[in-house]
Amino acid sequence: MSMDPQSAVRDIRRGEDIEAESLRIIDAETPEPRPYAGAEWAVVRRMIHTTADFEMLALVRFHPRAVEAGLNALAQGAVLVTDTEMARAGIPDRRMNALGCQVRCLMRDPEVQALAQEAGCTRARAAVDFAVSRIKPQIYVIGNAPTALLRLLEHIEAGRAKPALIVGMPVGFVNAAESKALLMAQHAVPFIAIEGRKGGSALAGSVVNALADIVLAQRAAAK
Repeated sequence: MSMDPQSAVRDIRRGEDIEAESLRIIDAETPEPRPYAGAEWAVVRRMIHTTADFEMLALVRFHPRAVEAGLNALAQGAVLVTDTEMARAGIPDRRMNALGCQVRCLMRDPEVQALAQEAGCTRARAAVDFAVSRIKPQIYVIGNAPTALLRLLEHIEAGRAKPALIVGMPVGFVNAAESKALLMAQHAVPFIAIEGRKGGSALAGSVVNALADIVLAQRAAAK
């Protein structure tokens, strides 16, 4: 006998209640011992919440200093640069303003567009050049463009950039997995990354949101 779909729908209407129930379900469906604990679990759980993809449990990789570096940067009012407007929009002002942080996406910047045209490269790559030379952000949030991540790694290797944290999660089939493998092979800069082809702007933004929530909770507890 098939179940009436309507009978399975739960009457949960408020956004905060839906989120709380979602996180409860994720906890219940990820029994102990989990592959992540503490703040790392808070980040991965938020990623699962964003995607409904429990494969994140096997794919997320943390540099040993990633969480500490990310929390410190956000607590000190970091400047973040994203590789897409979608990632920027996915990091709400209510979190960033409370921390004194600024999130920028340079893809529509006229100077970046001119640099890309002059160099014959993607805007994402040109945006990294612009950010490294002009802005020097503490956190890079890359969820879409392997060209951005590869260019950032070139700057790091040359000593031109050393951000506090890279959220490296470009998605796709051309250089996405490869760029993340290179990110995870370097040890100069803390990172949070996903192995393989999966990723995306929403996932990258969710990492920042999870870290920001931890800092905000710490501040609230200290009052």
